[in-house]
Amino acid sequence: MTEEEKEKIKKGTNSYLKWSGLAFQLLGGIGLFGWLGYKLDNYLGLSFPVFMLVFGLLVFIGIMYQVYKSVKNQ
Repeated sequence: MTEEEKEKIKKGTNSYLKWSGLAFQLLGGIGLFGWLGYKLDNYLGLSFPVFMLVFGLLVFIGIMYQVYKSVKNQ
């Protein structure tokens, strides 16, 4: 295997790890902040899950901004 082939494999692996890391951040962030929003909605006695939806949406927007910056820099 030549050095050029090794570099291609390494670059592909780094790209895979980068995007899978963003996916885990998205899932973890929405899960954590969705749970916090749920707890806040219950604490305030709200019948509609306002904070759960707002927190989840804010995390989603933040992660999509990270994806935009990452794609723009390539």
